[in-house]
Amino acid sequence: MRAVYGNVDGHDIRIEYPEINEFVCEGLKVLMIHIGGYPGRYPRRISDLLASKRPSLFICGHSHILRVIYDKKFNLLHINPGACGVHGFHQVRTAVRFTIENGQPKDLAIIELGKRTA
Repeated sequence: MRAVYGNVDGHDIRIEYPEINEFVCEGLKVLMIHIGGYPGRYPRRISDLLASKRPSLFICGHSHILRVIYDKKFNLLHINPGACGVHGFHQVRTAVRFTIENGQPKDLAIIELGKRTA
């Protein structure tokens, strides 16, 4: 499992997980951060990070809105998996599942986990 801490996570989570997680999985270069924006609307810090790190997959969250977008400018797949927890303003809990084949994400599936009950 790979993770990053979010804006409401406490000290215990921030000690265990980084703010930015950069790794290669099955030949796919991945960059994860909690608050990342969207293609064409990245904060300057994120644009600079994407330009310097050049990932093929960028995963971020924060908005609780599931989006999968191909970013032509940075030549990467941008995924915000939404939110799978019970806290927040989202109505439906979501996740994203995919496989990696030859360094490319394949068979992407959107998973709805039911309504948020809290």
